[in-house]
Amino acid sequence: MPEIKIGDTLVGDNNPCYITAEIGINHNGDINIAKQLIELADAAGCNAVKFQKRTIEIVYTPEELAKPRENPFGPTNGDLKRGLEFGLEEYREIDRYCKELGIAWFASCWDEDALDFMDEFNPPCYKIASASLTDYALLRHHRTKGRPLILSTGMSTLEEIDHAVEVLGKKDLIILHATSTYPSNYDELNLRAIPELRKRYGVPVGYSGHETGIPSSSAAVALGACMMERHLTLERSMWGSDQAASLGPSGITRLVRDIRLVEMALGDGVKRVYEREKPIIQKLRRVGASQ
Repeated sequence: MPEIKIGDTLVGDNNPCYITAEIGINHNGDINIAKQLIELADAAGCNAVKFQKRTIEIVYTPEELAKPRENPFGPTNGDLKRGLEFGLEEYREIDRYCKELGIAWFASCWDEDALDFMDEFNPPCYKIASASLTDYALLRHHRTKGRPLILSTGMSTLEEIDHAVEVLGKKDLIILHATSTYPSNYDELNLRAIPELRKRYGVPVGYSGHETGIPSSSAAVALGACMMERHLTLERSMWGSDQAASLGPSGITRLVRDIRLVEMALGDGVKRVYEREKPIIQKLRRVGASQ
């Protein structure tokens, strides 16, 4: 299985799981909340944080933006979408703050203009959202940037994933198994798809989880996930569509701890007798029982 370099970090088999905290739109349009979430991810030991970037007038139709939708920014869906969208000033501050803390950051870009905008910040990679997996023009535009790509596969058939991989090619590609329900039920996670995706595509495979708990993410790592993405919030009761499918401060801390413990427990697969077992042999095995 190939290794992919994201910034200075190798991702793939025999490397620690690359853990990304998905801030997404959980900042609710507030740069101070975004910075608190970055601090939280860094303190928990995450490798990176991720945001989402859209050009509102490209991604949404005028009719969609005009739909009534009461929200903190106004009475329409357009008010909401524009209110949640960070611009150049906010991303400059995010870039500065992440560099100050020493944590990587990147984004999911939902259209070509958003991708061009984000490329000015020289991100270590790009994430392609599950919703964009069949947007082949956007996939091709991602490849023009020459950066590693992370492809999420929620709400996608194998045939659709096959075609997306054909369009993107396998160079510097990581595939994430995902289920696009928010929050996901445990019987929707289908974690056994992780080793199947590894065999089918021969590239590193990770997991993007939207469930409320943590054990399933540890299980994903045990099944071969080399990358982990979970949504992050300050408080799951906060306003916003993704908050309920996110981990709070204690959750993200436990997630990183548990993944590192699972990695340690997996070992190298070579059966051996440990030094600490040898006194137990003397204590518990009956002398001459093997003769």
